[in-house]
Amino acid sequence: MKARFTVADIQKHALAIVERDGLSALTMRSLATSLQTGPMTLYNYVDSREALEELVVDAVVGRIDLPEPTDDWLADTRAVATAAWRTFRAHPAIIPLVVTRRTTSRAQLRLVEAQMAALARGGLDPAAQLVAFRTIIGFVMGIAQNELAGPLTRERDPAAAAERIAALNRGEFPAIAVVTPFLAAHAGEEEFEAGLTAVLAGIEKTLCG
Repeated sequence: MKARFTVADIQKHALAIVERDGLSALTMRSLATSLQTGPMTLYNYVDSREALEELVVDAVVGRIDLPEPTDDWLADTRAVATAAWRTFRAHPAIIPLVVTRRTTSRAQLRLVEAQMAALARGGLDPAAQLVAFRTIIGFVMGIAQNELAGPLTRERDPAAAAERIAALNRGEFPAIAVVTPFLAAHAGEEEFEAGLTAVLAGIEKTLCG
């Protein structure tokens, strides 16, 4: 008997629900409604909410445009990390899932393989590759989460956040007061690039050779 739906069908509809209505809106019932079928039918394809969430993560990870390898391992490492960050940034609603759902799907393994291979070309031994990989992916996911959360205060507007923080007691929080003017000028791309440069410089200095 031919399957009524493909995995791609389920991923497409599940991702659409999450991006339109939020993660909490993704249920077997809401997905069944979107697919115009009954909830019990879906259990022929996914056996739990956790499995469904993993499919959503894989749908997004599978969209990462991994670069072709070159002779420049550092540029390749940067390119893989940047491609991952840009994809996650384009799908902010699934960032909490990406942080908590790790699978051995082909999509996720392709990402790991691309980054590990780039690090190996840099001469890092296997143990150092693992440290470097975890550091890079931790940075990518951390800055994606930070951008999703927004400024340090409840205001979503950086200028309003800067104004609220500026009202803090400067005698008690002098270090925060110094960086407050820069909150309003927050630029995601530039901040990511600067941070990644620092991470890669540290890896090159401490783990290579």
